[in-house]
This record gives sequence, structure tokens and C-alpha cells, in this order.
Amino acid sequence: MMLRIPGSTYRLQLHKDFTFDDAAKIADYLHELGISHVYSSPYLQAAPGSMHGYDVVDHQKVNEELGGAAAHERFCKRLGEAGLGQVLDIVPNHMSLGKENRFWWDVLENGTSSRYASFFDIDWQPQEERLRDKVLVPILGDQYGRVLQAGGIKVVRRGIKFQVECSGQSLPVSPQSLPVILSRAAEYAKSDTLSFLAASFGRLPAPEYVDRRTILARHRDKVVLFTLLERLCAEEPEIFDAMDRAMADLNENLDAVDDFLNQQNYRLAYWKTADQQLSYRRFFDVNTLIGLRVEREYVFEETHALVLDWLKRGVLDGVRVDHPDGLRDPKEYFKRLRERAPDAWVIGEKILEPGEFLREDWPIEGTSGYDFLNVVSGVLVAPEGMMELSSVYADFTEQPTDFHAIAHEKKINVSQEALGSDVNRLTSIFVEICEANRDRRDYTRAEVRRAIREVAACFSIYRTYVVPEREEITEEDREYITQAAECAKEKRQDIDGGLFDFLRDVLTMEVKGKLESEFLLRFQQFTGPVMAKGVEDTAFYCFNRLTGMNEVGSDPGRNGLSVEEFHSYCGKMQETHPCTMTTLSTHDTKRSDDVRARLAVLSEVPGKFGAAIQRWSRMNNAFRARKPGVDPLPDRNTEYFFYQTLIGAWPLPMDRAQAYMLKAMREAKQQTTWVANNKEFEDALSLFIEFTYSYAPFQRELQQFVERILEAGRVNSLAQTLLKYTAPGVPDLYQGTEIWDLSLVDPDNRRPVDYALRQRLLYELKQMNGGDAAAQVMARAEEGLPKMWTIHKALQLRRERPKSFGAEADYVPLMVDGAKHDHVIAYLRGEDVVTVAPRLTVKLDGAWKDTVVTLPEGRWRNRLTGAIVEGGEVEVKGLLKDFPVALLAREEVGGDR
Repeated sequence: MMLRIPGSTYRLQLHKDFTFDDAAKIADYLHELGISHVYSSPYLQAAPGSMHGYDVVDHQKVNEELGGAAAHERFCKRLGEAGLGQVLDIVPNHMSLGKENRFWWDVLENGTSSRYASFFDIDWQPQEERLRDKVLVPILGDQYGRVLQAGGIKVVRRGIKFQVECSGQSLPVSPQSLPVILSRAAEYAKSDTLSFLAASFGRLPAPEYVDRRTILARHRDKVVLFTLLERLCAEEPEIFDAMDRAMADLNENLDAVDDFLNQQNYRLAYWKTADQQLSYRRFFDVNTLIGLRVEREYVFEETHALVLDWLKRGVLDGVRVDHPDGLRDPKEYFKRLRERAPDAWVIGEKILEPGEFLREDWPIEGTSGYDFLNVVSGVLVAPEGMMELSSVYADFTEQPTDFHAIAHEKKINVSQEALGSDVNRLTSIFVEICEANRDRRDYTRAEVRRAIREVAACFSIYRTYVVPEREEITEEDREYITQAAECAKEKRQDIDGGLFDFLRDVLTMEVKGKLESEFLLRFQQFTGPVMAKGVEDTAFYCFNRLTGMNEVGSDPGRNGLSVEEFHSYCGKMQETHPCTMTTLSTHDTKRSDDVRARLAVLSEVPGKFGAAIQRWSRMNNAFRARKPGVDPLPDRNTEYFFYQTLIGAWPLPMDRAQAYMLKAMREAKQQTTWVANNKEFEDALSLFIEFTYSYAPFQRELQQFVERILEAGRVNSLAQTLLKYTAPGVPDLYQGTEIWDLSLVDPDNRRPVDYALRQRLLYELKQMNGGDAAAQVMARAEEGLPKMWTIHKALQLRRERPKSFGAEADYVPLMVDGAKHDHVIAYLRGEDVVTVAPRLTVKLDGAWKDTVVTLPEGRWRNRLTGAIVEGGEVEVKGLLKDFPVALLAREEVGGDR
């Protein structure tokens, strides 16, 4: 069966302010630009007010805030009319909690006897006795007793049902807890029938681990009882008053409320307890996103039915799978998805570390493109300049500049704090394993906990994929596990080395058993969050040598990549995953591609950058807050980060700078955090930014510095853009980035896109077809036309010659000779498309000298300038004379092929 591979994709972020109908309006524009498929953010029913869609509450419905099913149908129809296909982002790993999630509501109401208890990854038998057969619900704003004493927890009636209300949220009550209210109400109403119903609710089977038949029978009995109660209230309306009186009695007695709450299938708690006591797997450290057991076939079917139907009917041509590393068995998940959608284009948001490649036995087309992004970023920086930037950074900040040491420290910290409950769960399992082995039984819980944290922190990748059930382990995974264990043993010599060896043996299946398998599978689900929260969301905001290198899946401690390494990566992709996604900006990138492109220039001028920030720091020194005996605020690392942010995103309005810096510093967790705001630091930072924005001498110098690197940054942008559209893979364009876009991390990169402007620019661009078209485009560089021109022309060529870019096309590096050969990336796609892109153009200083690229024989037209060249040795200077990059297409005699 033929796979439905997109030619290109355009990512749209759908939400209540940009709905299906809004998206439908730009369908023709996207087709005219050259896009083949819209790539939509998740749009199944999400939590109210969701701005991203990853917090799904109902897999069987289309998000009502986007317009619901009717608007979705209009949207899909409009895409079809415009000649566009569609790819959807789906979220199998987790769901959002709340009353809108009927699965979760049922679990809170019925506990382990819920029909959906097995849908979620809940530990019903944790180490703490008080949490057994209960779910911790950490939503209170203070200690439970204080909130209760202050009247912050109330029982309320909603029709014939009762709920607990606290912290602005509602929770169902267990049917078995109703007798305390209904029996009192029966006395007030003098109703024997209500008294009977009260007793009957009390006789429902207690929630426990039971077979599905018993669970369904209990559910049936519960429904019958509520039906009888509803009928009674309809016949005798005074019953409502009696229930309200009984409920008021309950709420007036704190001990009675406490007893009532203890009868529930959940335990209300202060939100801060979640990090250490939570009894369910989350998406990273987000309490409101609970892990799904999608490895169970009935859970898969329930949560994928609508999407699979869309794929079957051709409404969708493919899916992007969010966070597959959270799944218990990603390979098996993809296998099941592939069986149900054999012709769909499937990519996974798999984050690969440098040197790591997607598993070739996964039945998917590739990743969501971060690996490509980081390879491109790496080839656009100067290695020797990166080394000099290390000195610049160390001199300015006077803090450690070993990224790997910082990353390890932050991974340990996040394991101790935000992910503490996950560590506790793993510790409990491993302690049981040790207890069953007489040679290991003396390891204490504290030792085991420390060892687990250390091994997880020593992993150099997000996770391994060992499968005990199938006894699958690759040599690659065995090596990763062994390296992590040896690293941990070296770092923690205060812990018996045998414990690390035992952990290694369990993780490599040298020691087997039911508990061992459970530990192994859960540990593999744990290391990804450790990497994500410790490195992506913490270390990347602490180590700031060149912030443009701090992207998901990157190693900011590396000093860049050579042209040969870039070619090697692309050749590998064409061989193994030619239809993977390639991207430069996403909804999750820390900085847009244009910001990174400009920041890359700093690696070519490290000395000038270092001198500038030292001068700026002296200029702005008076704006730092001071107290006796305390270092001035903001600290030097924050100041360094601030200057790079301004350089990369200038002109940056002050309100955006303020919001971004606050988020970045809370993520860094060095001076302030999301959990514990340091008001003194945050106020000092805000004032510092305000003063620097109003200080004309600094603003003038900043503007001058940016102007000096602006052109080189734009050349980098065009180079990486052309690479994305011609390298192996399916290029994705993030909304709005078809022209210059200087956005920072979300929510900054999710601001409204001015499509009227982009439509006008594309229209004007398409009128520029004469011999001087490139000159006209370059004359309007400030408007972003060179970027849109490059994208449009590349997409036109991809549409015209799909075989040159497809799975069967070749990727062949071209020979570049001459003094500046290392400043050129050149390659052939298929037999008739050539890309020539410059790199490190500041160091080049415009002098290509004798540098030539050898083209295959034939006549070639530069699709960006219209110029004609003949095959053989061609001067790079001439190729790039009229436009910064070159896209050549071979012509047959008599014109285009």
C-alpha cells in the first residue's frame, strides 16, 4: 500500500482565538505558497481555555472551542478544495484531569471499581498505607487542615448528585459515602423509600481489585439506585429540601466533613505534596496531565477511534505522535498504529541526542525534526569561535562553564524535587526486588533512592527500549545502560558499587522476574522526564555560552559541526528515514530559527561580542539593585543571558522582554522558581530591564551592534531555510515564519500571525518574475521577502520534481575546492537539483577567491535568480552574486524538464 507522504507541511496552532474557520481562510494562501499539507495542533476536546490542545479530555469529540464537529467538517472540506492534505498532532501518552474528563470523573467516584481505573497509570498500592486504594488529588492552596478549618472545602448538591467543591474545582463523591447525607435527609422527609436508598448505596461493593464482570454489575446497580432517587425526587420534590438540610448539617461539622472526605476514593492534599507523594504517572511534572495505559488494547481503541476513522476516510493523511518516550512500549504502540493505519505518514516526537538515531525497527517515517534542527545549527557556528566564547562567558559570569556537569547537577535536582514521587515509586519496587535477593537485602531505601537518581542522571540519552515481555534488548541499549551504571558508580563512591551493578543487571534483563520487569519498564519511562526537566527546562537556561545552541536534543557544550558531519547526517537520513520531518522552528523551540541564525554569528565575532557586553555591563551597572553584603541583582549570568536575548531578537518590545526574562529565570531555578518566587530578584530584574530600555546610550550601542551582524544573520537564515527545503525529509514550516520571525519561547512564539500581510507579500512576490526579480526581492529584505522567496521557490521545485526529493532520491555531496571550500555546503538531490549554501560569512569577509563547486554536467538554472550556468567547475562567487543562496535545477535542451 502506498504511503501518503506530504510534500511539505505548515504547522498551525489552533485555539479559541484561531479556530477552524480562521484556519480555513488561509487555505488558498498556503497552497499558493507551495505547501501540500496543513499540520494541525491537537484538536480533540481539550480542557476549557486550552491554548495548545495537549490537554485532551475527550478523545471522541472535536474541540468545541475551535468550532466543534461542524466547523471541523468545513475546515477539512476547505482544505480539500484548496488542494491541501492534513496531518494531525495526537497525544496518546496522557489526558487532562478535571470534570470534563469522564474517565477521570468515574475513577474519582468509584476508585478501583471504576470501569476506567485501568485506563490510567495509577499506583493503587503505594508504600504509604493512607494512600492505598486512593488517588492523591493535590489541588489545595494550603495544608488540608487549614483549608478545611477556613471553610474552603464544602459538599454541594448538583441535582440528585453530590460533589465536593474546593479551590475552584468540583469532585464527585463515592456512592458509598451517601448514606450519611441520605439517611439524615430521610429522617427530615420522613421517607422510608429514601431510607432504603441510603442503605442500598451503603451496600454497594467496596471499591477493590475485582474482575470486569463485577465492576460492570456494580456500575449497573449504582445507575439503578440513582434512577430510583431521581424518580423519588420528581414525585416528592420536598426530598430536595431534606437533602439540602442534611448537607448543611454536614458542612457545619468539620469532623463530619473530614470523616466524609475520608470515605472518598481520593485524598485531597496541598498542591506541594505532589512532587513527593503523587500516586499516578504524569506528563513530566504537570499534576493535571495523567499518564494513560495506552499499551492496553482497549485503551488504545477507546482513545484512537476517531483519529483512526479520519485516517481511514482520508480526512487525515498522517499523524505526529506526541511524546512517544512516555509510553511503556513505544515500538509496540507504533506497530499497532501502523496496523490500523497502514498508509498513513507517521512521525514521532522522538528527541535524539547527538550521535543517536531513530530505531530502524520502529514502523514510522521519522521524527518531528529536532535532530535536523540541531545538525543545521551546529554547522552554522565556528568551532574555534565557540571555544573563544567559552572564555568570554567564563570571564563575564565567573561561573562554571562545563555544560555536562551543570546538566548532571540539574538532573539530580529535578529527581529530588519535581520528580520525587516517581523516584519514590521506583524505589519501592526496587526495595522489594532487593528484599527477594539475599545478597541484596541489606541495601537501605535511602541508598536505593540515591542510586536510582544517580543512574537516571547519568543517562546520555532520553531512554532505552528494552522489552522484558519479548526479551528484546539491543547492544546499543545495553551499552547505554552499562555506561550510565559505570558513570554513577564513579560519581557516587559513597554508595556500594554492587548496588549499581545490580541496577544494571535488572535494566539489562540479566536478572529477571515480574517485579524486575515492572521496574525496568517504569525506569525507562522515568529517564525521559529527568532529561526533559533537568536539561531542556533547567540547564538550558543556566548554561548560556551561546543560547542559540540550547535547543531540544542539542548538546550546547559541543563546538559545532563540520560540513562533512552535516553531509554524513543527511546521507544517513536518506538511507534510513528519507521521509522524516525536517524543521527549524516549532511551537516548542526555545528561540525561532531567525533568532538562532543571528546568534550563530556571535561565534564568528566572539571578541567583539565579549568587549561589547563588558562595556554594556559597565554602562548599566548603576541599574542593578544593591544591598550591603549581597551581590548586585540581577546576577552576571542573568545579565549575559539578557544581552544575548536582545541581540538575537532585536527589536524586542520591552513587554515581551520582561515576560520572557521572567519565564527564563524561573526555568533556570538559580535565583527564582515557579514554585517559590523570589520577589526581590524578580523586581530587581524587571527594573533593570526597564532602565536599560530607557537608557539611550545603551540602546544606541545595542542597535549598532545588531546592525553589524544583521546581514550575516539573515544569510544564515536563508542558508538553513534552503537546507531544510532540499535536504532529505519532509520540510515543516511553523506558522508565520515564512518571513523574518524573531520569536522566543512560548507563549512568545504563539502570538497571532498577520496573514493579511503574508498574503499581500506573496502576491507581490509572485509578480517579480523578470531578470531582476532577485534584486527586487533583496531590495525589500527588511520585509522578509528573501526568506519567503526562498521558501516559495523551493516549494515550487519540490512540487514540480517530487522524485528529486523523495525516498528513492539520492543525496550526493558535491566537491568544493579552493581557499574557502569550508564555507560552502553543496549537494545534489536526485539527478537534477543542486543546493549551494554559504556558512560563516563574517569570517569569509566577502572574499570567495578561487572557490569553486563542481556541478554535474548539463545546463543549470538558478531558480532564485534565473541565472544559467553550465556543469563543471563553477565559481561560488558568481553563483551567490545576486542572492545569498543558490537553488539550481538541471534543464533539458529546449527548457525546463
